[in-house]
Amino acid sequence: MNMFYVINGRRVKRYFLIIVALLFTAGVVYAEKDNITVFSPQQPAAIFSVPTDKKVVALTFDISWGDTRAEPILKVLEEKGVKDATFFVSSPWSESHPKIVKKIVDAGFEIGSHGHKHDFYSKLSDEEIRSQIQTAHAIISEVTGKNPNLIRMPNGDFDKRVLRIAEELNYKVIQWDTDSLDWMNIGTEKIINRVVSKAHPGDIILMHASDSSKQTHEALPVIIDQLRAKGYDFVTVSKLINQTEISGKPVQDKSTLLPLDVTDF
Repeated sequence: MNMFYVINGRRVKRYFLIIVALLFTAGVVYAEKDNITVFSPQQPAAIFSVPTDKKVVALTFDISWGDTRAEPILKVLEEKGVKDATFFVSSPWSESHPKIVKKIVDAGFEIGSHGHKHDFYSKLSDEEIRSQIQTAHAIISEVTGKNPNLIRMPNGDFDKRVLRIAEELNYKVIQWDTDSLDWMNIGTEKIINRVVSKAHPGDIILMHASDSSKQTHEALPVIIDQLRAKGYDFVTVSKLINQTEISGKPVQDKSTLLPLDVTDF
């Protein structure tokens, strides 16, 4: 009987030590949850915003067609003294409007890719996705004299394959947290209210400079003024990402599509 109790006691002690070790490991994991990517490989993901305490936002403008809206927007940015913004341009548009592209570049704004064919890339084969990104890169680089490394997919559409292939081609896929819905021409006041009420530190704001967006240049001056009144500064997407990486915090990204927000109409 004595031997039975000795052996059983050893087992209890062993199990106790195992439980303590597991609890300790769980505690470490919880404490380091924000840095857990150090221990496991990150999956490719689209960037919607970045975590930062600084009151900075990135104004971004998509352009895929037309020649009447981009220059009024550039004029507003100049008049308001906004030095940093990011323009995502499609390659066919860039090729057809090199003079406007030059004005964007000469003003010092950042150029990102908006792809080649304006299609849903998640429906394409791997080969077609790669071809679309590479074709756009070659054309935009030729027109601008710069090599973009940011891409916003046409229609904001992507899946895991698109993210993986974009990363293989040294691109970061950029989405947005605040959609102005300016492309729906919902009214200047509603565009202003959506952006100003939803903007937050590290936000990426989606706007458009294609001809279909007829109210953006009217809403933009007020958006700039009101965000500045709240203490916000404007940076490019790259600067937004870089300052977060430099500070040692991981970029907050998501690998699922952001559903269209049609509230506040």
